Amino acid sequence: MEKNSAMYNKYLSLLRRELVPALGCTEPIAIAYAAAKAAELLEGEAERFLVQCSGNIIKNVKAVIVPKTGDLKGIEASAVLGAVGGDADKRLEVLEAVTPADLEKTRKILKRNVCDVQLIPDTDNLHIIVTLYSGEHTASVEIMNDHTNITRMEKDGASVFSAEQEKNRCEEELHSMSLEEIYNFANEVNLDDVVSLLEKQITYNTAIAEEGLKNKYGANVGATLLECYGRDVKVLAKAYPAAGSDARMSGCTLPVVINSGSGNQGITVSLPIVKYAEHLGCDKERLYRALVLSNLTAIHQKKGIGRLSAYCGVVSAAAGSGAGIAYLHGECLDVISRTVVNTLANVSGIVCDGAKPSCAAKIASAVDAAIMGFMMAQKGRGFNAGEGIVKENAEKTIQSVTRVGRDGMRQTDIEILNIMVEKDC
Repeated sequence: MEKNSAMYNKYLSLLRRELVPALGCTEPIAIAYAAAKAAELLEGEAERFLVQCSGNIIKNVKAVIVPKTGDLKGIEASAVLGAVGGDADKRLEVLEAVTPADLEKTRKILKRNVCDVQLIPDTDNLHIIVTLYSGEHTASVEIMNDHTNITRMEKDGASVFSAEQEKNRCEEELHSMSLEEIYNFANEVNLDDVVSLLEKQITYNTAIAEEGLKNKYGANVGATLLECYGRDVKVLAKAYPAAGSDARMSGCTLPVVINSGSGNQGITVSLPIVKYAEHLGCDKERLYRALVLSNLTAIHQKKGIGRLSAYCGVVSAAAGSGAGIAYLHGECLDVISRTVVNTLANVSGIVCDGAKPSCAAKIASAVDAAIMGFMMAQKGRGFNAGEGIVKENAEKTIQSVTRVGRDGMRQTDIEILNIMVEKDC
């Protein structure tokens, strides 16, 4: 693959765009980012807040702790803290510089109940509008389709920025991907072009996993796995990403490098490979190339489903990590492809019911399926075309899963949201 070819630059561009750092769960952070941008526009200090969100945003913000707060959850806390102490220039690390004084001010504002939340019906799954009010002044920021993709900004009712709505950035590039191209790129990419991205992914994601193993976060799924099952590499490969999610979902202030707009997916797509590389004694070059394969395989699977849906994205990430594990073992494209198919045939029915502590358990289950899928593929075993949604090759099987996640689960998504927002008797 020529370094200056369109194909080479396509995959390099995808990695650079998708593998970015984020502090906290990306949905509340996206709200905080919109609020921080609106605060920059507003004349005066925000006195009232209106946050309008799609159902999937509401679903993913409801149960995770906003970083830098210790215990605050929800849309209101995300918006107010973003407006009070957020630095919009930091994008998905918008809350990095929040101070204790900012948090105290946020708590006082929240007690005044001046933040209204509204559902945006019949819209794309990732849609946020934050409007701030100060006297007669207003400022509004809209985000759609990607967590930092601002499509509109208004000040006192007048437009200051408007972008044509994008269904998916770089859509043409995404829809021309294939496992064969990804495999070739992973083999041939000049590592100087990707090493800084991958080292940051390894460093950040390992650090938050180790924090999740050392301290009490969520249900401590990662620590439970190590305590009950030992430290075999198959357990480590599940426990580390699970522990990273334990910490992220419970407000840990360490950043992660994300994949497909998700920190949990970024952790899942990388840490199993890091643990297997250590176990196998792989050199840095093989580790980096396996991570390239894993990251792009996950992106390839999510491209048609979108950032948010009722389909649990860690399944795509785990299938990517299974492909990377196969690569570390020196396996060919056929075994790698079979690993992806075997994983999807097993756990592609896992639903997303919002960001919360149990995401860590779903990560462990998905990675377990990926490891089993690889071991089956290594022995020439797998699931065949016509068995459920499995088709005659990996590309067509990915297309099947895309249809399930994007179209088939649309009503499921609505029902999950209805269940989550109804009050317990």
